[in-house]
Amino acid sequence: MKNWISSDAILDFAIGEEEAAVQFYTELAEKAVHKSMKRDFLLFASEEKGHKAKLMAVKAGKTFQPVKEEILDLKMSDYIVDVDLDKVESYEDALVVAMKKEKAAYKLYTKLSEIVDTESAKNLFKSLAQEEAKHKLRFEVAFDDMIKEN
Repeated sequence: MKNWISSDAILDFAIGEEEAAVQFYTELAEKAVHKSMKRDFLLFASEEKGHKAKLMAVKAGKTFQPVKEEILDLKMSDYIVDVDLDKVESYEDALVVAMKKEKAAYKLYTKLSEIVDTESAKNLFKSLAQEEAKHKLRFEVAFDDMIKEN
């Protein structure tokens, strides 16, 4: 992992990651075949914008307390072959890409929570890790439901 200079540098990095996530879900929405898929991916883009706002608020000095909550991990993304974003051709492909992205975001925020030096930033990164785990679970459930229907 990168050598960080300060908590602000870490927060700036995370803000950039959230901007990339907004773009990621917006692109998936643009590729969506069904209106409901488009709506769902735009909702995730909106949630990622909310994450960015939280990061910016902590950088500006706001304090943050995480919610203590266990998130179920179905671990589906551990057993599914990667799909390239440029090759997403179906809802199933989009779900796979999204699951893997959320898993990576969870791991990133967990690691960042361990290296920042302010309590507020630690709490925020722990909370964001939980939110990314929730996103991943929602994609896993949708994937599981889709498999059951076929």
